[in-house]
Amino acid sequence: MAANIEITDLKELQKTLSYSFKDEIILAQALTHKSYAHEKKGIIKDNERLEFLGDAVLDLSISHLIMERFPDLSEGDMSKLRASVVNEGSLAVIAEEFGLNKYLLLGHGEELSGGRSKPSILADSFEAVIAAIYLDGGFDAAFKTVSRHFLRLLSKTDLYTDYKTRLQELTQERLKCMPVYSLKSASGPDHARVFEVELHIDGKLYGTGKGKTKKEAEQEAAKEALGKLRET
Repeated sequence: MAANIEITDLKELQKTLSYSFKDEIILAQALTHKSYAHEKKGIIKDNERLEFLGDAVLDLSISHLIMERFPDLSEGDMSKLRASVVNEGSLAVIAEEFGLNKYLLLGHGEELSGGRSKPSILADSFEAVIAAIYLDGGFDAAFKTVSRHFLRLLSKTDLYTDYKTRLQELTQERLKCMPVYSLKSASGPDHARVFEVELHIDGKLYGTGKGKTKKEAEQEAAKEALGKLRET
C-alpha cells in the first residue's frame, strides 16, 4: 500500500484489530512515522508520543496477565518473563500479523530503504496503536487487544519458567533443604527417548516427570512439586 494512504483505508485494519475506532485520526497518527510527518512539514503528527504511552500501557497489560497466570513467580522472575515477551522482536512479529506494515505512513527515503520491514519501526508502530486504542476506548479495550495476542506467548511456560530454580528457592526458604532428582527410567529408541524422573524433598517423594530429555523431565517433576508445596 502506498504511503498516501487515506483514513478510509483503515477499516480493514480495524477489523483485524477487532476494535472499531470512534476517532480514526488517532489510528492514522499511530501509523505515521516521523519521516512522513517531516515531509508533510507538520501538517500531520508522528507516532512518537503515542509510542511512549503505548509502551507503558503494554507493560501494565503484560504485568497484569503475568500476575494472573503465574501466581507463584517471584518479582524477579516476573520481570524476566515480561522482558522475554515484550521486546522489539516479538512486537515486530505481532505488528506484521496485524498487517501494520501495509498501513505505515513513511517518508520517501524510509520507504526506499525498506522501512516497512524494519523491526524497530514495526515494534514502535504496534506500541503506538496500543496507545491509540487506549486513548480512544480506555484501558479495557487496550488490554483485550494485548491479551488476544500475548496469551499464546505466555502459554509457552517452558520457554520462560524455570521450575527447578523456583523450587530450589522455595525449599531452601521453607524447608531448609534441597530437592533431590533421581532418574527412574529411560526408555524408547535413541531418536525418541523418554526419561522419567522422581523428585524427593527431605526423603519424601514430591513429584515425578517425563520428558524427551532428563532436564525436561526434571522440570516437570519440579512443577508438580511446586503445586504440592502450595497446598501445604
